Amino acid sequence: MLKNYLKIAYRSLLKNKGYSAINIGGLAVGMAVAMLIGLWVYDELTYDRYHRNYDRLVQVMQHQHINGHKGTEKSVPMPLVVEMKNRYGSDFKHLAMATWQGPQILAYGDKKISKSGNFMDAAIPEMLSLEMLHGDYHALKEQNSIILSARTAEALFGSQPAMGKIIKMNNKNDVKVTGVYQNLPNNTEFQDLNFIAPWELYVNTVSWVKRARDEGQWDNNSFQLFAQVADHVDIDKLSAKIKNAKLDRLAKDERTSKPEIFLHPMSNWHLRSNWVEGENLGGFIKYVWLFAIVGAFVLFLACINFMNLSTARSEKRAKEVGIRKAVGSLRAQLVNQFFSESFLVVVIAYAGAVVLTIALLPAFNEMAAKQIEFPWGNPSFWLASLVFVFLTGLLAGSYPALYLSSFQPIRVLKGAFRVGKFAAVPRKVLVVMQFTVSITLIIGTVIVYQQIQHTKSRPMGYDYNGLIMIGLGVPEFTQRSEIIQDDLRNSGSISSVALSSSPPTGVWSNNGGFSWEGKNPELQADFCTIWVTPDFGKTVGWNFTEGRDFSRSFLTDSTGLVVNEAAVKFMGIKNPVGKIVQWGSGKDAEHYTIIGVIKDMLMESPYEPVRQSFYLMNKDASNFMTIKLNPNKSVQESLSSVEKVLKKHVPSAPFEYQFVSDDFGKKFSSEERIGKLAGIFSGLAIFISCLGLFGLASFVAEQRIKEIGVRKVLGASILNLWTLMSQDFLVLVIISCAIASPIAYYFLSGWLLTYKYHTTIQWWIFPAAAISAILITVLTVSYQAIRAALLNPVKSLRSE
Repeated sequence: MLKNYLKIAYRSLLKNKGYSAINIGGLAVGMAVAMLIGLWVYDELTYDRYHRNYDRLVQVMQHQHINGHKGTEKSVPMPLVVEMKNRYGSDFKHLAMATWQGPQILAYGDKKISKSGNFMDAAIPEMLSLEMLHGDYHALKEQNSIILSARTAEALFGSQPAMGKIIKMNNKNDVKVTGVYQNLPNNTEFQDLNFIAPWELYVNTVSWVKRARDEGQWDNNSFQLFAQVADHVDIDKLSAKIKNAKLDRLAKDERTSKPEIFLHPMSNWHLRSNWVEGENLGGFIKYVWLFAIVGAFVLFLACINFMNLSTARSEKRAKEVGIRKAVGSLRAQLVNQFFSESFLVVVIAYAGAVVLTIALLPAFNEMAAKQIEFPWGNPSFWLASLVFVFLTGLLAGSYPALYLSSFQPIRVLKGAFRVGKFAAVPRKVLVVMQFTVSITLIIGTVIVYQQIQHTKSRPMGYDYNGLIMIGLGVPEFTQRSEIIQDDLRNSGSISSVALSSSPPTGVWSNNGGFSWEGKNPELQADFCTIWVTPDFGKTVGWNFTEGRDFSRSFLTDSTGLVVNEAAVKFMGIKNPVGKIVQWGSGKDAEHYTIIGVIKDMLMESPYEPVRQSFYLMNKDASNFMTIKLNPNKSVQESLSSVEKVLKKHVPSAPFEYQFVSDDFGKKFSSEERIGKLAGIFSGLAIFISCLGLFGLASFVAEQRIKEIGVRKVLGASILNLWTLMSQDFLVLVIISCAIASPIAYYFLSGWLLTYKYHTTIQWWIFPAAAISAILITVLTVSYQAIRAALLNPVKSLRSE
């Protein structure tokens, strides 16, 4: 019986090639979109699951009351790890201190490369369950050891064995390779962990870090702390238990920040990392569920096409149903027949969707910044696909099967069967649903794009055109900084050069302990603190509103301060130039004089307000060199000249630079990817909707062919006939616009409020989206309408 059903279904598809192509093509595209989105959602939901201890790993973090708000940060003081071991040691299997991931120069012989990595505790290979290709989990027990990722080992040693080789880090420390681990996958927070060096090496070779440990500095929040919770311990209960681990160690006059220590599970690192006033409000998870819903809707749109076209052609199959019922077919048999047709279409469409997905996956990966592979060997994927095909076939074929099998054979065979004036209502409802979803997606894509452009056009407070920045990783940069800067200026290839403790696109240091006249003594104030050389303002193009820049001519500028407008507003002072700011207390207090106020320099997130910042002069600021290229020379010529100078003085370091504009652009990467994906999925949703509309218009034109012939004979023009054929569809699309607009406004208003710096929804977006949808509908329907209107009425009326 099943074979017979499938044979009939196959013949029906061949008999109606045009409708079959629309059905199969629409479903294939819908399934391919759903499949790509499904793979993307799976990749996001399985983030960090590469690590076998995924459900036991946590990061120790803290809430602090600063600047009148409850902030949340990953950075913690170094003595906290000792406190945790002493007080709660039995609750943890491992506790591991770590630096912030950053580039380091690794050299072997003449080969020099810059790779990002961390100094971490010796327990970290086991905690992260690294796949050790050489060596074992104890490879970091010696202070002068290092373990490398497979790609880093290959970059340094080629095909030679890496184990036992001595390499130099930052032209400073000799370390021995004691392990090589498999490259970490793209969907882990540690994807760029290209090497791990021992924490003890870092502590014992960096003086300020050693002081932080030896002096037990609880106010120095410069480090990260990871932990593996013991198997028998509840993470939430332990998090509540350690809440006062830092507070209990502070003197009474140091407790104004009210620090609260807590554990942030690895399962929440990627998708739930948005903290507001100490509350976790989710994060990227909102986009995961958003695209999951979009994928379901796009598939639903494709199923709507199938249902619409199947029910629209019901009158042509009415006699077939009547005859089958007359010769004894039960309704259940007819339902099975129509479901078999549905499942055949879905299976063929699924095969097409797999081919489309494989073909589109490389481009999709590039756009989404992923490394997703088609899961050929994953039984769960094929099981999910089987369920997927079954549910899609059931959804796509349910209404046609139940509707067509309900025809009364006596009325059909007498010729008295009419679909009735309400038979088209379900189809119209489905068309309205299709375009409601599509128009909502269009509006959403436009507003996401506007938000990105609004943020990109935000005042920067400086000029990043022609600016490059270079990390100063090796000691020679600091030792020869003055000579290097002089040679760069004399080269004629640059306009200006300066050093700073933070890059122009980030803030690496925040400090408290500042006081000024009129300050509320209860206020725990925190400022971004950036040390710069005197030419920094000239190099980046600061804009002064009051006062002046640092100058080498004034010896007193060593205790001068340049502050931004946000700092002046936060401090609540008028006429700030000349005011004294005290840093610290007692005999160790330092006093600084405000010499200038600059417009807010956007260094951090473009979606957040600029924080209050202090710029202090220090000729030894040595983390970053910022260079303004000479606009009168070609960029390539200038870069070549800069490289020669740096190679001359610091041959041990590879020449690596970043344009400030490119680095700042990375801050938009996540939103831009989301916007591009949303735009593509919106376009595909419209395409699928139009495909169904094209099929329906074709059917309506065929159904009304004799009516059109009569009207032509009676003198109707092509415009009259086009209007007749198009108006019903246009009404449906206008209804869709009316429904989609308030829905889109409601959800997108809420989305925009998640950004402190955001655009407003302009009224013109909604009529623009409506006009676009109407034009698309007109273009889709017009082909069939004009084709029917141009048909010779003699042919269409011949049977009459």
